[in-house]
This record gives sequence, C-alpha cells and structure tokens, in this order.
Amino acid sequence: QVQLVQSGGGLVQTGGSLRLSCAASGRMFSRPNMGWFRQAPGKAREFVAAIIWNGVINYADSVKGRFTISRDNAKNTVSLQMNSLKPEDTAVYYCSASSSSSWSESSSINWGQGTQVTVSS
Repeated sequence: QVQLVQSGGGLVQTGGSLRLSCAASGRMFSRPNMGWFRQAPGKAREFVAAIIWNGVINYADSVKGRFTISRDNAKNTVSLQMNSLKPEDTAVYYCSASSSSSWSESSSINWGQGTQVTVSS
C-alpha cells in the first residue's frame, strides 16, 4: 500500500503562484507513475499533470505552459509548481500514484488527502 501525504496549496490572487508537494511512503510500485488531478465544485475529477516512470511528462491542455510537475526519486516526492494561476484553476488538488501510466481502472491507484487551491479574481 502506498501512502501519499500532500502539502501546500491555499489562497492566491489571479496571476499568482503556488506549489504543491506530495510525499510517498510505503510499498511503491516497481514502475511508479505519479500525477496530479483536481476536482472543482460540481465537476468530475480531472487530470492535471503526470510524470511517468520513464520520465515522460504529460499535461492537460488547460495548464500547459503554466504548471510544472517534477519528481525527486531519492526523496519519493512529486511536486506541482503552478504559475499564472486563474480563477478556473480553483479546485481540490489530489496527488496520485498508479501502477498504470494511463491510470486505467484495472490498475492500482492511490490518492493523497487532497488540498484546496483557491484563486481569487
């Protein structure tokens, strides 16, 4: 079982920056894929960014050029640097670890506790 503990987040004005971090512990997958998802009020959870076990990075179109995902394998952490934040980025952000690079439903998926990010206009 993988445990994910998130930190960071909070309230920021439009155009500001925030950084989210996620520390993983426990029995990690042999090829761990780490990512960030978010869920806004009344909406389904959506993909934000992921860093695959082989180093490939993917972003949702809505955050490309503004968000940067990074990983420290030695510390088992993954971070999300969020710049040029917009009100539509407001959501609860979740760190995730998956045994599948596509987070397929049949794979093992673990979630962090979630952290609120609020961008004021």
